[in-house]
Amino acid sequence: MDQLGMGIVGTGIMARQHAAVLAAYHRSRVAGWSSRDPAAATGLDEFGPAPVYGDLAELLADDAVGAVLVATPDHAHAAAALAAVEAGRSVLIEKPLATTVDDARRIRDAARSAGVTAMTLYNHRWVPAYWQAHERSAGRALGRPVLAYARKNDTLYVPTQMLDWADRTTPSFFLSGHDLDLILWYFEDHVVEVYATAVHGVLRDRGIDTPDAVQAQLRLSGGAVVTLEACWIYPDTFPTMTDSFLELVFSDAVIHLDRKHEQIELATHESFAYPRNQLAGRVGGKPSGSIAGAVEHFVDAVLDGRPPIVSIDSSVHVTEVLAAIDQSWRSGRPVDLTVETD
Repeated sequence: MDQLGMGIVGTGIMARQHAAVLAAYHRSRVAGWSSRDPAAATGLDEFGPAPVYGDLAELLADDAVGAVLVATPDHAHAAAALAAVEAGRSVLIEKPLATTVDDARRIRDAARSAGVTAMTLYNHRWVPAYWQAHERSAGRALGRPVLAYARKNDTLYVPTQMLDWADRTTPSFFLSGHDLDLILWYFEDHVVEVYATAVHGVLRDRGIDTPDAVQAQLRLSGGAVVTLEACWIYPDTFPTMTDSFLELVFSDAVIHLDRKHEQIELATHESFAYPRNQLAGRVGGKPSGSIAGAVEHFVDAVLDGRPPIVSIDSSVHVTEVLAAIDQSWRSGRPVDLTVETD
């Protein structure tokens, strides 16, 4: 197979961003769309000629669709991913893999049974600085993992305007998954205990029932401690939509990864901003950045028959930890991940 035809489930911001990558990459093309809202399909023809189906089953019945990209809201990932896998299609799933542990494990088990490739789109691994940090730390080259701190904080625009389903997810699931995936990749370890606290108020006052912020402390099996911070009520005047910072402390080194300021500042008479470019941008008219790198990597993995860099097992564990974070702040108690939890 020289080119992979991808069916896309969803027509929102991320679906279109991924479609632009697929349309520009020489080994892939957009083969079809699934959308329950015909009005949302406006403008999809810019990514190439492809049918828009009102039902996922119709998309999966199209022989031109060799693999599926799930770009629905967080809580709708599992149903679409399972349907694709059960139809014998490899599947690329926007983060997080799922919002429940049971769903994440079902996707993993179904993909194994069907013999298809399944990957979560934790695209941050393809940010050059993050990739370099992994190369420098792999195999305990910097010593024993000791401590990690990560914050990924968004402006109020995200839960109040960008998403109309913020009440169906939490800051941890929406924001911390990327950081957790990176830290466990760097530390080559897994989480055994979780304790978390959440703050409510600003969003509830706006009728959105989800935390304003969550802070969690994790203990890894090797003894390292990780703190994850996720908040999405920064003022919209903040110069970037996402304040992202990661610290990794090893016994012989420390790494700081600050992505708040992405090498460009823009001041006009109306505003001062740090435009984002490391995740998604355009160079020479073509999509660039870590999202493009991750999507192209999945296409290559399917066509070449090799496992993707982001394993389904690692993504299941990330979901287990994110679910434990939410369970902890709701119950006010630590969660032991060495025993089965609901």
